[in-house]
Amino acid sequence: MQVWTVVNQKGGVGKTTTVVSLAGLLVQQGKRVLMIDTDPQGSLGYYLGLDPEELPRSLYDLFYHHQAISTKLCQSVIVPTKVERLHLMPASSALATLDRSLGNKPGMGFVLSRVIESLKCRYDAIIIDCPPVLGVLMINALACCQHVIVPVQTEYLALKGLGRMVGTLERMGKSGKAIPPYTIVPTMFDRRTKASLLALSELARSYPERLWHSVIPVDTRLRDASLAHLPGPQFAGRSRGINAYNELLEGLLERGQNDGKHRPASG
Repeated sequence: MQVWTVVNQKGGVGKTTTVVSLAGLLVQQGKRVLMIDTDPQGSLGYYLGLDPEELPRSLYDLFYHHQAISTKLCQSVIVPTKVERLHLMPASSALATLDRSLGNKPGMGFVLSRVIESLKCRYDAIIIDCPPVLGVLMINALACCQHVIVPVQTEYLALKGLGRMVGTLERMGKSGKAIPPYTIVPTMFDRRTKASLLALSELARSYPERLWHSVIPVDTRLRDASLAHLPGPQFAGRSRGINAYNELLEGLLERGQNDGKHRPASG
């Protein structure tokens, strides 16, 4: 099973679009996919036409009952979407209180790891959307995944936010926490603008080993997909944005297979 976390400490860089697009493409391959929304703003739910505040349960319930995690409890939080085989574990605004109310309790950094362990036989892939704030939710999302995807808008201010995100990953690694490999994905690229070209050049100079070899271009069809409450692949077919996400997906799956070949056998 693939477990990917999509994260950046800056908002508006394409995190939710990346999650939904990759999930939609995996579903088209016949995969069973779960999206987990850890952002209290509930962007994934709203994208898919669901109001998280009107749902009976959310990810918050699993954190609140973290000592009683079970497959049954996890399934009670999951909701279907308009797309067959694509499910959502929704966020809610209550998640914004976690750091203050439960963040210091033992074991709170590995709640999502236990959730995923309880669901591993039910899905082929799990993709996690993160809030742009470093806290117990982001730490959970980083601790439970196999690969981190860092979307970054190709403009100056987004590069500053990327620096904070990379610094967070490096500090967590130095503190002894096992941080999975990460890939920086340039998004909203417009080759007609000097700002995009300069930003991409700076990314290549600063992060040559972590930068994905291509870009996600500006594509109004992706925006239209969100208005239709559908993943881009199900709405826009093979638009240029979806073609780019498909190329990204192929690379991620290939990397996952290679990592599996070199992973020592357990037991």
